[in-house]
Amino acid sequence: MTTAPGSAYPLPNTSTDLEGQVALVTGTTSGLGRRFALVLAACGAKVVVTGRRRDRLDALAAEISSSGGMAAPVAIDMTDPASLVAAVDQAEAVFGTPVQILVNNAGIPDAQRAHKMSNELIDAVFDTNLRGPYLLSCEVARRLIAAELPGRMVNISSMGAYQYSGQGAALYSITKAGINRMTEALSVEWARFGINVNGIAPGAFASEMMDGMLERMGDITRHFPRHRLGDPAQLDSALLFLCSPASEFVTGTIVKVDDGQGSR
Repeated sequence: MTTAPGSAYPLPNTSTDLEGQVALVTGTTSGLGRRFALVLAACGAKVVVTGRRRDRLDALAAEISSSGGMAAPVAIDMTDPASLVAAVDQAEAVFGTPVQILVNNAGIPDAQRAHKMSNELIDAVFDTNLRGPYLLSCEVARRLIAAELPGRMVNISSMGAYQYSGQGAALYSITKAGINRMTEALSVEWARFGINVNGIAPGAFASEMMDGMLERMGDITRHFPRHRLGDPAQLDSALLFLCSPASEFVTGTIVKVDDGQGSR
C-alpha cells in the first residue's frame, strides 16, 4: 500500500470562509435561527433570512447589512409547498446563484398530550418540523444537482429526538427523530452530487420556545449537571463546521450539543 507524500489541504484544515456562498436559513425571526443567520453572514455568506414575521425579517436583514454583510428577507410558510419553492426562487433572483447552504431550523412544539391534540395541530407540527424541511431540502438539492454545484445542508434536530420524559411533547420528539433519519438517508442519496447533509441536536438553549417551556414546567436547569441553559452562541462552532469547507468528508452525522443535560 502506498501513501501520499503530502496533502492538498491546508494545515490545519479549519477554514470557515463562506465568501460567495448563498445561505438560506428558516425560522430566523427569533432564537437559534436568528443567531445562525448572523453567524453565517459574519463569515461571508449572503444570507436569505426567512420566517413568518416580516417585520422581524426586515430588522434582521438591516442588522446584517449594517454590519457589512449581505442579507435578503423572504417570507416563508413551512406548511405551504408553493411558499417553499417561491422562497428558493426569490433567493436565486436576489443573489443570482443557487442556494448552496441550507439550514432547516424552523420548528414548532406541540406542548400537549398526544391523545388531546387536534388534527389541525398534528398537521401543523408534522408540516413545519418534518414535511416542510424535507420538501425544501429536495428543492434546493434539485437545483444544485442541475447546476452541478456542491452544497451543505444542516438540519436542526433536538435532544428530544433521543429521549422523551412524557411531559407533553411526544409529537415534537417524533418529528425530530424523523429529522435525524432524514439527515442520514438524504446524505446517502446526495453524496454522489457533493451535497453534504448533517444535523445538530441541541439540548435546552435560551430561546422564545424555551421561555414557553419554562413557564409551564418551572426551572428545569436544577436537574442539569451544570444547572444552566445553553447560549445560542455555543452552537456557532458546530454550525460553522458543518457549513464550511472543513467538513467536506462529513455527511449523515448528527452532532449532539447539550452540555451533558440528559442521559445517553
